[in-house]
Amino acid sequence: MLASEGSLNKASSVNKTFGTIVISYVLLALLGALLLSLSPMRLKPIPFIDLFFTSVSAVCLTGLITFNPATDLSIYGQAVIMGLIQAGGFGYMGLAGFLFLILGKRMDFKGRMLLKESLDYPNMQGIIRYLKKILLFTLCIEGLGALILTLYFLSNMPFKQALWAGIFHAISAFNNAGFSVFESNLVNYRNDVVVNLTICLLIILGGLGFLVLSECYDYRNKSRWSVHTRIVLIATAICIVLGMAVLLLFEWDNPKSFGESNWFEKILGVFFISVNLRTAGFNTIDMSGLHDQSLFFSSLLMVVGAAPGGTAGGIKITTMTLLLVYAYCTLKDREMVLFQRTIPQALVKKSFLVFIITMFYIIISVMILSATDDTQNKHFLHLLFEICSAFGTVGASTGDGGSLSFAATFTNFGKLYLIVLMFMGRAGVLMFSMALIGKSKTRHIKYPEEGVLL
Repeated sequence: MLASEGSLNKASSVNKTFGTIVISYVLLALLGALLLSLSPMRLKPIPFIDLFFTSVSAVCLTGLITFNPATDLSIYGQAVIMGLIQAGGFGYMGLAGFLFLILGKRMDFKGRMLLKESLDYPNMQGIIRYLKKILLFTLCIEGLGALILTLYFLSNMPFKQALWAGIFHAISAFNNAGFSVFESNLVNYRNDVVVNLTICLLIILGGLGFLVLSECYDYRNKSRWSVHTRIVLIATAICIVLGMAVLLLFEWDNPKSFGESNWFEKILGVFFISVNLRTAGFNTIDMSGLHDQSLFFSSLLMVVGAAPGGTAGGIKITTMTLLLVYAYCTLKDREMVLFQRTIPQALVKKSFLVFIITMFYIIISVMILSATDDTQNKHFLHLLFEICSAFGTVGASTGDGGSLSFAATFTNFGKLYLIVLMFMGRAGVLMFSMALIGKSKTRHIKYPEEGVLL
């Protein structure tokens, strides 16, 4: 009986923790929308639903836009967007943790528990030291990226403008947000090697997750990397190369995408897209020009996302890797082993749960929005692409025919629906579902087993 009560209390505590984290993202996005509604932030009137949508997109590190931050917001409004992106990257509890560090105060057990879940850290031990590393990595990587981009932008714009563009894009890229202060995003830098590679490197580092960055940083003091780090590094490389190969196969002769480019520009272009489809959402081409098969495959990549413990959304690359390895080991009728380590069955079950819930949400979302929202007779795949982009917190979009996302053509209901998907993708589909469903009652009755034909 005591064990049952302990399990119930533990489940209740976990649900409350998850609920607190989800609510923190909502409140942060609402605060951002209220700030953006102030007159000094805007250059023209913007409906509050669009302000809230963009604020959520920034907090959730997505990048979908229903108005153009470059032309519709003042530099103060753009600064708010940048602040929301940075806050979304750290997370609510990450920011609270930094505040405790600055003030020199100790965080209580509940705060550490929230911090652990918010940062996807495996245990409570060393969580404050880990938080300090996150701050160090963020400042160093974003600072170096901002320096490179600023120096490069100086060749064709004034110092203040180049500095602002360098800082903004470095923060947006490392946090996998995809926002830009350029009117056409990065289309004007489509074939620019420095900008493309710098942005992509920042995206990859942010998508690896802080835990992987921490292990790589401490590699000299360790005899081996963890299985998690090995999976993330190898699977990230495979996904990027696979994405490039598929896009090159389908888009090589497509005049609406890369058909008129030379071979180097094609490789650079598909590399940029493949990296961005993981979770970022910057664009150097009009995504609506891609073939249907490319859009469908890109949707799958966006749902997978990048690594946990960082700025990525989606079901996470580790989840998909465990499912694929489990399927292979089951077909070979052998124990699930990775890098000479047995993978716990509880992780496999959790991976299946995340995958099934994700597929359910996406299928239901496509059905609801295709039935209720006016999508201006756009192709069904464009709607699927937008939904996967919102859930994966990617931000890539087939567009509204101009500089905005396809979401700009949605009704208020459609925008609110995408807002929920973005929160879901940022908090984690399992965390969001647990916060939504709440705790279950403990059952003291065990029923007999009976098989079912498969």
